[in-house]
Amino acid sequence: MEKSERNWATMLLFSIFLGVFGIHRFYAGKIGTGVLWLLTGGLLGIGWIIDILLVLTYNFLDADGKLIKP
Repeated sequence: MEKSERNWATMLLFSIFLGVFGIHRFYAGKIGTGVLWLLTGGLLGIGWIIDILLVLTYNFLDADGKLIKP
């Protein structure tokens, strides 16, 4: 799978510190789910934790379907 142009470290920091607000999803280009995360507190925190794990294991995809990894 192709590697995204987005920076993995930035994505990880956004996920950990601002993920409950969906900032990491806006950064990845996923505007729709970013708004959903913003309005629901990261799907009540569950989606936020799952996203952190996805970023840590290099399995988070950006809006173009490319992996965000170092």
